[in-house]
Amino acid sequence: MAQRYVAQIRVRWSDLDAFGHVNNARTVTLLEEARVDWLFTEAAEHGVDRLTEGVVVAHLEIDYKRAIGFGLPVTVSMGLSRLGTASFTIDYLVTVGGDTVATASTVLVPVDPATFRPRRLDDRERAFLARHVITDAPQPDAGVAGSA
Repeated sequence: MAQRYVAQIRVRWSDLDAFGHVNNARTVTLLEEARVDWLFTEAAEHGVDRLTEGVVVAHLEIDYKRAIGFGLPVTVSMGLSRLGTASFTIDYLVTVGGDTVATASTVLVPVDPATFRPRRLDDRERAFLARHVITDAPQPDAGVAGSA
């Protein structure tokens, strides 16, 4: 059975913009913090640490649903919508206080640390990631107004 990885991320004062909510670029940082917690810390605890040697974002898509304010933690739920031989797609559901504030998707490509060229996922990585392949991935909606 597929499982989503859930991380709680604290909004920092420096994440806020002049309008008092998390700036759109800082939302990318919140996603990154959650992803690093999952793919570096959690994966390493399961004996999968090669991803920490190099992985790059090849594509990023975010749909903002509501502004993220200061105070409540941001919950980032992640699962894989696609697991290829040399890339994988993470789908994110971002909530605050139970309300969906954003959906997002990133395509990640593992790279060789010496050459920085794309490489294939090894068997351990694939086995770890395969546990998180989901069929209910949130799909970003085109044309949704976002935060500044």
